[in-house]
Amino acid sequence: MKYNIITISREYGSGGRTVGEIVAKRLGIPLYDKEVVDAMAEECGFSHDFIEEVGEYASVTNSFLFSIAVSSRLEGTTNLMSAADQLYACQSNYIRELAEKGPCVIVGRCADYILRERDDVLDAFIYADMDFRVKHMTEVYQQPEYAVPKWLKDRDNRRKVYYKHYTGRNWGDPQNYDVCLCTSRLGIEKAADMLYSIIAGE
Repeated sequence: MKYNIITISREYGSGGRTVGEIVAKRLGIPLYDKEVVDAMAEECGFSHDFIEEVGEYASVTNSFLFSIAVSSRLEGTTNLMSAADQLYACQSNYIRELAEKGPCVIVGRCADYILRERDDVLDAFIYADMDFRVKHMTEVYQQPEYAVPKWLKDRDNRRKVYYKHYTGRNWGDPQNYDVCLCTSRLGIEKAADMLYSIIAGE
């Protein structure tokens, strides 16, 4: 396999994780997403909720989750960014370790940037129009439709700020990825088929 590591960056609600799951299953390799959160909670000592909130999104000053992290690990620390920076460093090291272990699919968490110096990585960006994302969130995650658009825009903005801060790049810029696939036009299954074909060289 030319590409041993596949990173999946995605808009929330685009079905990017599902695309990653399908591709990983067809290739017979592990997928890492929530597993990274679990490992960070164990290895770095941050609370699980703090990692979920800050591990991929711009931090929010005075957040309740930061108070949890401070009480569990960084007693006396008052600078939220120092906690976020420590988490990013821990996450980066773990993602590199995963890549060294063997072929895998890694979802989110700036993995495309963290592994940028490897020549066996394929970086994919999965996106969709807002109508598709709203429908996906209401059907799959049972969220009230009226609240979803604003929530999605907020998550997008926070992810953009986080990605820019740690990589210096613009999140979602096609120049940062090898493949960009639109699930609202292709469908999730077709997008997964196309990504698999590229990886497998079909």
